[in-house]
Amino acid sequence: MLNSFPSPAITVVGAGLAGSEAALAAARLGVRVTLCEMRPHKMTPAHRSGGFAELVCSNSLGGEGLLQSKGLLQAEMRSVGSTIVMSADAHKLPAGNALAVEREGFSAAVTRAVRQHPLISVQEAEVSDLPAGIAVIASGPLTSEALASSLVRLTGGEQLAFYDAAAPVIAYDSINMEVAFRAGRYDQSADYLNCPMNREQYEAFYAALEQARSHTPHDWEHLEFFEGCMPIEEIARRGPDTPRFGPMKPRGLTDPRTGRWPYAAAQLRQEDAEGRMWSLVGFQTGLKWGDQRAVVQLIPGLENAEIVRYGVMHRNTYLNAPRVLTATLQLKADRAKLVAGVLAGTEGYLESAATGWLAGTNAARLALGLSPVVPPPESMLGGLTRYLESANPEGFQPMNVNWALVPELPPVAGRKKLGKREKRPLLFRRGLDAFMAWAREAGLDVREPPLPAPAEAAQLV
Repeated sequence: MLNSFPSPAITVVGAGLAGSEAALAAARLGVRVTLCEMRPHKMTPAHRSGGFAELVCSNSLGGEGLLQSKGLLQAEMRSVGSTIVMSADAHKLPAGNALAVEREGFSAAVTRAVRQHPLISVQEAEVSDLPAGIAVIASGPLTSEALASSLVRLTGGEQLAFYDAAAPVIAYDSINMEVAFRAGRYDQSADYLNCPMNREQYEAFYAALEQARSHTPHDWEHLEFFEGCMPIEEIARRGPDTPRFGPMKPRGLTDPRTGRWPYAAAQLRQEDAEGRMWSLVGFQTGLKWGDQRAVVQLIPGLENAEIVRYGVMHRNTYLNAPRVLTATLQLKADRAKLVAGVLAGTEGYLESAATGWLAGTNAARLALGLSPVVPPPESMLGGLTRYLESANPEGFQPMNVNWALVPELPPVAGRKKLGKREKRPLLFRRGLDAFMAWAREAGLDVREPPLPAPAEAAQLV
């Protein structure tokens, strides 16, 4: 049942982490919200309860501390009073350096916060069409068919994906450019980085790929592999030469060290406008992350590769964000509609909550007659939303936060290049300061979040 106050200023669709945070962020600014959630009247295959912000796969919101990209995003969210992160803090479980939570208590706390807020009215019903007026769509990776069809009509069918087949993404500064070389096939535009292999290296790579363990999907993730997004491990099962005549074919690529085509080659394609992230072409994979890292690091030039996003294979519904979203999370086709969470092209619970907060804040600003805002690029949330707007739209895949999303520190004359342990606390402090200054300028309530001491941060790897 809807409460009896007047027509809501905004509507939020979905009461997962993104939708719950969006509703609370908007209400915090004095805007009335109708939050629509189809559960428990209509359940998804993944959910088990009607509680809000239910964690269905993992109880972790990512690594904590000054060395962790998710740690910076957590701190940014704490500084603006995020209910999701503060509820996670209140229901934290021992998990090493990760912010893991007791699932039921966490969900119950978020549900209470939403249901007890005087400006939020909960409507327990399925939304089959995009709501009128200002709305945040945060319906998640299992968005209903009816609502997905409504998005297709607005954005175009090719802009909505129903299957997440992603390849690993590598930080550029971890690629050995003494081995990898920039070139296009047959001397065409040099848009790719190429990692050449001789026969011995390829056979070692193939043997490791054969032995690597694959992720076993949940019952609700029944996967059908399509030829256009076949996992590299499935390609390899067709025979030892299949990858070498598929995504790893060396034809037209001359290794400058030998002057010849290599036996095989792995290619990387630029993922972001600044060239800080590169994805392995044709390497969609469902391998377990530890095995995935071991296999990738057998590729010459990637011996010390830092994987900023691991390959995944699972059922997913998400927008091609660079084509349809702005950095404010508004749909280009209808600026009164904002999108958050996995549907917006993010990966991870924390990222869903953070984009929910920004979408809810911007929806409230629109309702109040104010312009929507974008966090600064030095902040982790600003880096993520700018990536969603500016990433390569060809084969776009959801992204989680990582240090390659934010600008590098400027070089200091006469000072050697900083290592990760030296650099990341500086990136953390710079990003948090920039975020809090931006939030104050936007008229938001801001508080300094608790942080680990630098000496403690050195232990958080």
